Amino acid sequence: MTKPDPFKGFQNSPEIIRLAVMIYVRFPLSLRNVEDLLHERGVEISHETVRCWWRRFGPMFASEIRKRRIEGMRSSQWRWHLDEMFVKINGERHYLWRAVDHEGEVLESFVTKSRDKKATLKFLKKTMKRHGRPHVFVTDKLRSYGAALKEIGAADRQETGRWLNNRAENSHLPFRRRERAMLRFRRMRSLQKFAAVHSSVHNHFNQERHLYSRENFKLNRTAALAEWRQLCSA
Repeated sequence: MTKPDPFKGFQNSPEIIRLAVMIYVRFPLSLRNVEDLLHERGVEISHETVRCWWRRFGPMFASEIRKRRIEGMRSSQWRWHLDEMFVKINGERHYLWRAVDHEGEVLESFVTKSRDKKATLKFLKKTMKRHGRPHVFVTDKLRSYGAALKEIGAADRQETGRWLNNRAENSHLPFRRRERAMLRFRRMRSLQKFAAVHSSVHNHFNQERHLYSRENFKLNRTAALAEWRQLCSA
């Protein structure tokens, strides 16, 4: 049985839709910036069309990326780096929790209104349900982590220390740049949706170029782009 074509009914081609979503989610650009870039390439669409496309297709692309990378995620059960960052929604402080593996892969993004034991436990359970339980949890000294890990019987797996959690701290930077371009968020649901999509797209194109020669980096980048162009194809 063939899958229904998700691009059916749209006037623009799937290639243009994929390109617009990739540019908007991957790079710190506004909707109008993407509109201008596509105009230079002869594509006449409005910034509201770009907004519609990323909301419609962003979660679909992110889901397919996660499915294709599931085999390579088995090593993610070795060491997790957990951290939370402040995000303003309509002037109110919320918290975006992130779990990152030892290779910099963003495993999970989760938004809460607080950072107490209850919120930490909910975040941990959601992440472990999808990725299993790691051997080591690297965290900062927030007491909520210790209380939540104690409740799930993993207190002996926690590690804290200066600079140990730099992997998680650095993973916040691409999202911070993206947040400034979007002039922050207005709803918790929108933040959760975009954070999940952004994490998957960042994982897909993050080549960690400092670990490879220039030739290998170009090959990996070309492969990632070719795979992106095949997402949700019939």
